[in-house]
Amino acid sequence: MTTFMPDTTFYPSPAMATKAPPEALAYVAILNPDGRDAFATVDVSTSSKTYGQTVSQFELPNSGDELHHFGWNACSSCLCPWAPHPHMERRYLIVPGLRSSRIHIFDVKEDPRKPRLVKVIEPAEVAARTGYSRPHTTHCGPDGVYMNALGAPDGNGPGGIFVLDPETFEIQGAWEKERGPQHLAYDFWWHLGFDTMITSEWGTPNMVENGVNPELLLAGKYGHALHVWDLQRRRHQQVLDLGAEYQMVLELRPAHDPKKAYGFVGVVTSLKDLSSSVWVWHRAETGANGGWAVTKVIDIPAEPANPEDLPPLLQGFKAVPPLVSDINLSLDDKKLYVSCWGTGEMRQYDVSDPFKPKLTGSVHVGGIVRRASHPSQPRTALNGGPQMVEISRDGRRVYFTNSLYASWDAQFYPDGIKGWMAKLDVDADGRCQLDQTFFLDFGDLRPHQVHLEGGDASSDSYCFS
Repeated sequence: MTTFMPDTTFYPSPAMATKAPPEALAYVAILNPDGRDAFATVDVSTSSKTYGQTVSQFELPNSGDELHHFGWNACSSCLCPWAPHPHMERRYLIVPGLRSSRIHIFDVKEDPRKPRLVKVIEPAEVAARTGYSRPHTTHCGPDGVYMNALGAPDGNGPGGIFVLDPETFEIQGAWEKERGPQHLAYDFWWHLGFDTMITSEWGTPNMVENGVNPELLLAGKYGHALHVWDLQRRRHQQVLDLGAEYQMVLELRPAHDPKKAYGFVGVVTSLKDLSSSVWVWHRAETGANGGWAVTKVIDIPAEPANPEDLPPLLQGFKAVPPLVSDINLSLDDKKLYVSCWGTGEMRQYDVSDPFKPKLTGSVHVGGIVRRASHPSQPRTALNGGPQMVEISRDGRRVYFTNSLYASWDAQFYPDGIKGWMAKLDVDADGRCQLDQTFFLDFGDLRPHQVHLEGGDASSDSYCFS
């Protein structure tokens, strides 16, 4: 008799997931600015002869996709009591092209070291079934695969969320039932225990695809708010406006413990002084209907710089901004990693008290001005900077890459980014340092997001604490 058992990579709680076996493989989405993008598999097992090397690389069938963020078809949220699919497998990776709107489905079950492309969803189908384009982020939910999109097929807004069947990958349509004032889109995450979704803002495709528009930026037109939604009813509930000074409210990292009602969001820049910041959204102590609030908890200042060392976009400011482009939270909700793509710094904070973060570690690699080298190549000046960051489930390994988005790469690193991937090791006391030997040089290819075999800090949500 056939029996159905949960995937062994699923864990009911984040505490149990931290005790999972260490990852052996990392999957990496790679931009090729001059041709077809690629999807790579990297050996990250320290006992392997090919540790720190690419063991397979699949070239996509079309040019111009601009692979960006991707995710699993299934994760630990399948174990939620109300989930209709606890029998699912963490088998497929859903990899959208942010510029093309084409969605690629890779199967990793047969040979995890060599993912196989099994389905492609064309842009016309995405547009016809959702009214959206430029799919950006993928999260497995208890009832399907959720994806968000930056805008409409014509490049304007609104952006929003749509849902795929987790087994057939048929597009089920737009998620929102009552959108309210939400127009701009970027990231989304949820608090399953509070029946709440949070979304953030960047800009419509027409606002971002050709790079930063200085007129829109200085006028405060990029995203500067969070949105709170009723997850089950798909209804907008509240706007948390940080203020037009704070431009580009991007990556969302909710607490992993489903009993905790808070999360962190990174803000790229302040119009006042080019600083970056990190904020905490949280349940408000007072207010009607159990509302939510947002509080700034981290400021990262810009660094003075010689205008001659800066790209044209920044020369008038005489400073290099941090440009916080990604953040990530360890599964135990204690360590927050902050990527400063402009200054070339990766910061580690102790956020055991989310309202009083403490800076506990810092490394430099790349940077607009600093061009810091990696220990494995001490004489090689590097460009780009820590960008997309991924944390192992036990919190002991932190992987990061250096490319943001082709048109933005060109503005801030006009000499042309040379792609690389690096890694932090975190000891038992929480101290971090660069892995002296782990450094992948991708040359003219540009790695973006990383996900780890069996799951990682940003790919799963949990039902129990």
